[in-house]
Formats: sequence, structure tokens, C-alpha cells
Amino acid sequence: MTAHPMPAASACRRRWPGLAALLLGEAMNLLDATIVQVAAPAVHADLGGPLSDVQWYGAAYTLPFAVLLITGGRLGDIAGRRRMFVLGVTVFTAASMACALAPAPGPLIAFRAVQGAAAALIIPQTIGLIKAMFSGEETAKALGSIGPVMGLAAVCGPVVGGVLTHADLFGSSWRSAFLVNVPVAAVVLALARNLPENRAPHRPALDWPGTVLAALGTGLLVYPLIGGNLRELTLQDWLLLIAGLLVLALFALQQSRTHRPLLEPSLFTHRGFPAALVTSTAFFAVTNGLTVVVVLQLQLDAGVGVLASGLSLLPWSAGLAVASWWAGSRLVRRYGRRVMPYGLGVLLAGLLAALVAYRTTTEAGHFPLALPLALALVGLGAGLFTPAFFTLALHPLRPHELGSAAGLLNAVQQLGATLGVAVLGSVYLNGPGTHAPQTACWVAAALLAVAWVASGRVGTGEGA
Repeated sequence: MTAHPMPAASACRRRWPGLAALLLGEAMNLLDATIVQVAAPAVHADLGGPLSDVQWYGAAYTLPFAVLLITGGRLGDIAGRRRMFVLGVTVFTAASMACALAPAPGPLIAFRAVQGAAAALIIPQTIGLIKAMFSGEETAKALGSIGPVMGLAAVCGPVVGGVLTHADLFGSSWRSAFLVNVPVAAVVLALARNLPENRAPHRPALDWPGTVLAALGTGLLVYPLIGGNLRELTLQDWLLLIAGLLVLALFALQQSRTHRPLLEPSLFTHRGFPAALVTSTAFFAVTNGLTVVVVLQLQLDAGVGVLASGLSLLPWSAGLAVASWWAGSRLVRRYGRRVMPYGLGVLLAGLLAALVAYRTTTEAGHFPLALPLALALVGLGAGLFTPAFFTLALHPLRPHELGSAAGLLNAVQQLGATLGVAVLGSVYLNGPGTHAPQTACWVAAALLAVAWVASGRVGTGEGA
């Protein structure tokens, strides 16, 4: 890597404020996704439009985020990681203000997509800039700070979304959930002056045809799933799904033949890495889709306000934070890959408990009293699973593959989130009355079974 030199004493003083800029930038992106999940029903009540727009408020952010992550990383390699980070934060801030001022669902969804594209410029620069600023044991310490900050953002997101929307500051209602990004981004940009400019020593190639094919294929798959009745898809829906699969097949063919692939080909010689991609997609589809179902059921069926629905997710967030710390600091080192199936088992127990909670709520307008316990179990299971999964998914890879692998895992995580919101949200919105949350939980359990089967091969050695 190359970086503009700076005096050693100055670099020593500035690296920690620079790290704060990177961590706050990442947390801002995660907060924005979780804040909107809670505020989305209030947005719909204010702006109107079809109920499926509630799903698009999240999916429009995560879909471009997923597809453009790897390209965003390569742009940092070429043009400079600090430059791309600052550009991403600037565009993200402008898009946040535009979201807050959106007069109708269509513009809001469009601005959310711009936010997602900007996030794809911000997130991939973090690891490269940390490695440029730190050395030795300090590098591990700086990299190790990412997990707890992300965990704290996950805990705070639903609560902040509920509090801001409920507070209705200056009559802003849900719009404050986007306006909060403006002061946060101002702090990030002020601290970003401490970041060194840094880029790859060899200019990597950009695979624009691959990026376009990946975006088009995933978009064609997601579009008919959002808001549609999955049991009664129209001919047009099926044609779009088939077209999406064909475009993704063309993308795979293009990747195998191009000299500058978007994806690192050697990653797929590890028989455990494709399994990790499947596991990540299914797991994050469950967790993100279930969050949407919980919020929609509480606000639309149980008649719970936006603040109470945000606070109802606290057991999930707290369980996730505690279990992630416990697994990351102790359990993974002691028990290794055995932590993954235990985590998925606890998560399944939470899903079954949610089924019982929803089954005992047979009438609209009633809060599922056992739901907080169920969500706490879901959070504990997710927290146990995640550190073990990411440790094992990257373990057998060679050093030159780690950057591409981390970027691809982040991309499929966002893609899984998009699919989860589309599938579970549609199952709930088109389900049979008070049984809709139960149906969504059964679908989530099926996706969790896919994650459990695929996780058995995560972290295994190279293929033939």
C-alpha cells in the first residue's frame, strides 16, 4: 500500500481520531438501516402509498449497498481510500437530507438507494485505512474495536428510531430518523482530516460489466418478491424471476471468462467458502426479515406505538450484544466450530417461542406477552453464531484472498437482508390475518434450516 507520508509524531497523534472517524462512519450506516426498520410504518402512515413500500424503505438501501460493496473497495484502491471515504460520507449526508425532505414514497425510495450506494463507498475503506495507520499489536486492537462498535449500533438503532420518531422534534416525526445523520456525518468529516491518503500499490481493474450484471440480476429477483403474494405470483412475476436467474447465470459465465473478475476466482476452490456464502445469505435473511415482521405486527396489528415497538426489540439487541461478546472473547477460542450449531439452535428456540407467542395472540390489537422472551433468545442465538461464523469462514483462506472474501461476505450479508425483508415481509403482509406472523416464523425456520445445513461445511479446507 502507498500513503502520503506525514511526520511520525503527527501520525501518532492523529491515528486515534482517524480511527474514530472510521468507526463512527460504519456505525452511522448500520444505525440508518435499523432506525428506518422501526420508523417505516410511521413513514407509510404519513406519506401513504402501497403497504409494500414499507419493505422498499429498507430494501432500496441494502440492495445497492450489497451489489456495489466490492466495486466501492476497488475504487478506494484506485482513487484513494480516504478520498472515497470522504466522498461516501458527503453523498450519504446529502441523501439523508433528501430523505428527510421527501414528499412522497417514490422519491424517498430513490434517495434511500443513493444512501446505499454511498454506504458501499464508505464501508470497504475501513480495514485498508486502519492497516495504513497502525502497526504491530495496535493493528489488532484497532481492528478488534469494529465488532463492539457495530454491536452497540445494533443495540441502539431500534431504540433511537423509536425515540426520535415518537419525540416528533419540531414536528419532524419520522424525518428526524434521517436528519440525525447530518450532525453525525459532520463529526465524521471533521475527524476524517486525520486520515492518511492510501491506495493499493498496483492499480486493480474495475469490472463494470460484472457490476451491472450483478445489480440487474439481483434487482430482477428482489422486485417481484417485495409486496407480492408468494403463493399467487403472477406471470409477470415469474418472468422477472426467471430473467433474474438468467442474468445471474450470465454474470457467472462472464466472471469465469473475464481477465478482471469482480470476484476472486480462487475463493471458490475452497469448498467451505461457497457454503459460507449460502449460510450468510440465509442467516441474515432470517434476522433482518424477522425484525420487519415483528415491527409490522406490533404497529399494524397490536396497535403498539413506534416508541414501544422500538423498545420491544431491546431484548433482541441486548441478547445479541451479550452473546457476541461472550462468544468472541471465550467460547470460539475454547469450542471452535461447535459454537455455530449451538447458536443456530438457540435462535431456532427463539423462533419457536415467537410462534407460541403469536399463537396465543388470536385477536388483533393484543400484544404478544411472551414475545420479549422469544426475541431475547433470538438475539442470544444470533450473538453466539456470528463471531464463530466469521472466524471460521475466513480461517482457511490465503492472505491475498482475505480482502475479496471479506467484501463478498459483507455483500451477501446485505443481499440476505434484502431477500429476508422481501420474502418474510411479503409472507406477513399477504398472510392469513392473525396467523400471518406465525406463517412468517415457519418460513424463517425453513431458511434457518438451510443455514444450519450449509454451516456444516464452513471453514473446511480446499476443494479438489
